[in-house]
Amino acid sequence: MSETKNAFLRYQILDDCFSNFYRKYFLEDLITICSKKLSDYYGSDISISKRTIQYDIDFMKGSGGNFAPIEKLKEGRKSYYRYSDPSYSFMKKDLDANESAVLKDALITMSRIKGLPGFDWLSKMQVQLETALDIDTSKEKIISFEGNDYLKGIEYLQQLYRYIINKEVLEVLYHPFTLENPIVINILPYYLKEYNNRWFLLGMNHNENYIQTLALDRIVSVESTNFDYIESTIDFEIYFNEIVGVTNFQDKQVEKIKIELVNDIIPYLETKPLHKDQWIEGNFLELNIKSNYELESLILSFGEKMKVLEPESLRLKLKERIKKMNNFY
Repeated sequence: MSETKNAFLRYQILDDCFSNFYRKYFLEDLITICSKKLSDYYGSDISISKRTIQYDIDFMKGSGGNFAPIEKLKEGRKSYYRYSDPSYSFMKKDLDANESAVLKDALITMSRIKGLPGFDWLSKMQVQLETALDIDTSKEKIISFEGNDYLKGIEYLQQLYRYIINKEVLEVLYHPFTLENPIVINILPYYLKEYNNRWFLLGMNHNENYIQTLALDRIVSVESTNFDYIESTIDFEIYFNEIVGVTNFQDKQVEKIKIELVNDIIPYLETKPLHKDQWIEGNFLELNIKSNYELESLILSFGEKMKVLEPESLRLKLKERIKKMNNFY
């Protein structure tokens, strides 16, 4: 979970406790309440330490917390905490002019962005802040990220992310395009990757011990299993540096790919490379990667402005695909 989000929620809980003058909140009470409310919020057991609550109180009392008037009152051998000013609220503290302007700009921008996958907590926080600051963010949107509003499977993204963090082996009911019926796959989830407006899960196939790529939009259901989790030994930065897209055939070797370019696309490729490690000299582009379907499709998207010179195996694949395309017209 996000530490920033977690801390913000704790401050809200502590603020409620310190504002309640009808009950005395000792340190143990604050620990119990924060742990319970966070567990209820996330739907899983969360234990907050004594040190964390003490750090939170110190932060709220310090300059970062705008010197919240938290007092520590002795009762016997223990002490309880509350605000010395009954009207004070940490969550409603006044912002200076600069803070208010920056926050308003950020919220207005946030409200004008569409196509960016968000989280429920951020939406709730935005509403709370808009209400507190009396901000109207219903104005016309002026920025848009590329996205697919009808993307299937995106509902699994946060769930799979948590499974990876918690190191749980999964049973996935998966429906490949090539099969009439779904199949069951047991997978050790390692990595989530977005490519071409689709999300993919990469992990070790539990039964056959190879890296498998599953498109989230083909997942029917997913649940945790009791299988033992095995840590990944793969550096996914290197893994994806060997390819375009998400398909990395482990039995293939990285090879030199040489492409002849038409003049007018050279500036375009210099500003939007096919791959981060491409090399262009004159009218020739070179890549040292593995060829796959995603690379083929990317090259074909440039039509007559690109011609693969080598390797011959890639030339032949592209010629065959172009031939099939030609037969359609």
